[in-house]
Amino acid sequence: MENSVEKKYNKWIVVLSVAIPLVVALLFGVNLRKLGYDVQPLSFLPPIYATINGITAVLLVAAVWAIKNGKRSLHENLMKVAIACSVAFLAMYVAYHMTSDSTKFGGEGAIRYIYYFILVTHILLSVIIIPFVLITYVRALAGSFERHKKIAKITFPMWLYVAVTGVIVYLMIAPYYAH
Repeated sequence: MENSVEKKYNKWIVVLSVAIPLVVALLFGVNLRKLGYDVQPLSFLPPIYATINGITAVLLVAAVWAIKNGKRSLHENLMKVAIACSVAFLAMYVAYHMTSDSTKFGGEGAIRYIYYFILVTHILLSVIIIPFVLITYVRALAGSFERHKKIAKITFPMWLYVAVTGVIVYLMIAPYYAH
């Protein structure tokens, strides 16, 4: 049974689950330099936001360890930091793409197909994961821990995949960044 806390947040979950991917997609297509703004490319950001993805992956694994070992407060704090890291990643990712030209992957042969498979699944799951993270968080906030645990078993592997593949995509494309 859904409680009032969950009901209160359901509209926000829907709004954010639609708005975040739309806004990111729109902003991804906006390059401030090409629009005539005198901004420096934020080319230093990719290794930073890739590192944040790696930190997110570590936080997620640590949070699962914490809850399995009865450390609920630690679990809660790790999850809040993981969410903050994901938000920071998203802000930096958008800022980079609004100020810099896109980098083309230069690999050839089988590695090219592997890269694009990882990239496409990473992007698709990064959109799909948004409502899962929000629902999982709200269920914990509402004290619906059985329902939280049920959806967390789905959310965790997807979110971990997105975090880890974010690092892999960066490592695979890094040699092709303009210097």
